Amino acid sequence: MSDDLSEARVLVTELVGDRAGEWDRAGRIPTEVVRRLGEEGLLCAEVPARFGGRGWSSLDNGGFTAHVGSLCSSLRSLMTSQGMAAWAVQRFGSAAQRKHYLSRLTGGELVGIGFSEPGAGSDLSAMGTTIRVEGDAVVVDGTKVWLTGAGYADLLVVVGRFGDGAAAVVVPTTAAGVSVRPVPDPMGCRAAGHSTVELRDVRLPLDALLSGAGQPVSMLVTTALTYGRVSVAWGCVGILRACLTAATRHAASRVQSGKPLAEHQLVAGHLADLLVAEQVATRVCEHASRCWDDSSPEMVTAAVVAKHVSATNAARQASTAVQVLASAGAEDGHVVARAYRDAKLMEIIEGSNEICRLVLAEHALAVAS
Repeated sequence: MSDDLSEARVLVTELVGDRAGEWDRAGRIPTEVVRRLGEEGLLCAEVPARFGGRGWSSLDNGGFTAHVGSLCSSLRSLMTSQGMAAWAVQRFGSAAQRKHYLSRLTGGELVGIGFSEPGAGSDLSAMGTTIRVEGDAVVVDGTKVWLTGAGYADLLVVVGRFGDGAAAVVVPTTAAGVSVRPVPDPMGCRAAGHSTVELRDVRLPLDALLSGAGQPVSMLVTTALTYGRVSVAWGCVGILRACLTAATRHAASRVQSGKPLAEHQLVAGHLADLLVAEQVATRVCEHASRCWDDSSPEMVTAAVVAKHVSATNAARQASTAVQVLASAGAEDGHVVARAYRDAKLMEIIEGSNEICRLVLAEHALAVAS
């Protein structure tokens, strides 16, 4: 592990400490914590160094994401959102836009990225948000739901329809016509700033429109979602590691019927299942990140596999961890109680389990034909 990565792990461990449960119950991470990580370039660490980022590979950033996910899934969710937005700017922005926006995103400003809408969740081709050019302005109208990080954000990357294609526009949350309303009492990742964002006749300078405007909806969305899927998958590895640690420590120290829980075969079986799930998730994530780093044609499929396998394992094995800890793990804010709620959301975001399976089935059929 490089010194840069080791120092980043130490910093985030110190900043989070034992406060993740408190943040979860409060529904808020102190803004100074999030901004500090933003200023360090750690919320979007794959951004090249010339724009103020760390320039990490997907594999290195994935390991860091897993570490953050083991500490606080809400914080990891903010990393995923910031990273997706930065990747969208990097992929679709002009040279001037990349220099302008990426330096802001690695300098402490916070950003969310908006895809989902009330009538367009998994089917993003049904998006109703519109982006259009009127004279010397770009105008945005629409509603985005469950926009992660919007409760903290200075900027939003909003995806919408642009003529016959799609576009992304960078919207300051202070712009006239922008309204951000927190999602009340979300089930999981309670401190991730999930919000509903209303955009009503929001008028911005033309250079707020990323230069890739007019791309097919599928291309723009898939490009951003692939990054998000890899990030979520690594975050699920972190959830699994946190659950494995909590369950094994409890089972080794808790005595039941005259011997440690870990010596009861059924409990030992739970621990084995947790370990296997963590190892499998880690390996599929490593493969996906290597595909990303190598610009492999397998990248999109590998990202879907990693997200599906890791999220499914995290949800199932978080339940196992609660079972092992029993009442000790059922208290609100406890690491496995948080994991149980957080992991379930991971089976929904960035492509639900059902969508992932459909994508993978289509891939299997294409390979076989």
